[in-house]
Amino acid sequence: MELTILLPCLNEAETIEVCVNKARGWIQKAGIQGEVLISDNGSTDGSQEIAEKAGARVVHAPRRGYGAALIQGIESAQGRFIIMGDADDSYDFSRLDLFWEKLNDGYDLVMGNRFQGGIEPGAMPWLHRYLGNPVLSFLGRLFFRTDCGDFHCGLRGFRRQAIKDLKMVTPGMEFASEMVVKASLMGLKIGEVPTKLSPDGRSRAPHLNTWRDGWRHLRFLLVFSPRWLYLIPGLFLIGLGLIIWIWLLPGPGKFLGLELGVHTLLMGSLFVTIGLQCVMFSILAKTYAIRYGLHPPHASLARLEKLLPFENWTFIGGVVVAGGSLLTLVAIASWAIAGFGPLDPERTLRWLIPGVTLVSLGFEIILFSFFFWLIDFGFNQRKG
Repeated sequence: MELTILLPCLNEAETIEVCVNKARGWIQKAGIQGEVLISDNGSTDGSQEIAEKAGARVVHAPRRGYGAALIQGIESAQGRFIIMGDADDSYDFSRLDLFWEKLNDGYDLVMGNRFQGGIEPGAMPWLHRYLGNPVLSFLGRLFFRTDCGDFHCGLRGFRRQAIKDLKMVTPGMEFASEMVVKASLMGLKIGEVPTKLSPDGRSRAPHLNTWRDGWRHLRFLLVFSPRWLYLIPGLFLIGLGLIIWIWLLPGPGKFLGLELGVHTLLMGSLFVTIGLQCVMFSILAKTYAIRYGLHPPHASLARLEKLLPFENWTFIGGVVVAGGSLLTLVAIASWAIAGFGPLDPERTLRWLIPGVTLVSLGFEIILFSFFFWLIDFGFNQRKG
């Protein structure tokens, strides 16, 4: 079997027959040994029987959700290649030649691009067309260095085994992003073809929920990009906090006519603390993803592990705690010299704020080292 045309289905009685007929007609016209497979997600309107009478094979996806139906369909497909698309007649299954050509040219994933192929009036809500899809697709290109112009196009083709090897898991609409993200991370060959989007043929509202599903897509993009979720904001905050420290530790400063003192210095300490937490979370998230096959190995992280083994981070944390404690003791000593009486906050807090901050950062580094060890231990146990 060369090709499976896969359609996820949930109550698509109004359009399922025309989709199956178009798909089967294109298979016959192209002279391909193929099948039309419906992965049904619990339809109660007779969609299954309509699809079978039209000549499709139907499998049942017990877990609810767009992604769950597609995962079941990919598992049940018999074709070496799969072209998937929605069963609402918004995509024309009688025009799949460009997808088939790309797949035969060696591409692992071929994405449709509705912005290149044309979006008919009424086919896509204004909010999706001009905000949701462009913004999320831009973030996807930025985060994962891929050229895909339409991350959420429902019509796409792929080599079945290549996508199975990605071990897709998301059950909802974010499945569309998961496929592109994981394919990009694992270095699969990705192509793109223009795809026309027409108004669907249903009389009911679509299953897609704009804000809920949009948030799920954004959350997935962020979680799978520790660099943008943790590392870059963390480095920015650390840099900003250190600038404030260098500027205000010697004494008050002025900015735009404002007198800045220990209160601003305290904010700088907050920035450094949060920034270090973000950086450590970035390392933990990236390490976890690599260990469990969600990300490919990362050269910079490997060099960091080799240059500075993570067993030594506990020692580094201890040194930072000791340095902070010393500064704190200086502040306490100045209080003792004053007979434990009133102190000048501007002077004393310039020792106390960095001291307390360093103690906090040191303990964070120590806890980070133990949690990192736990990730490695769990991975090695699982592998053993």
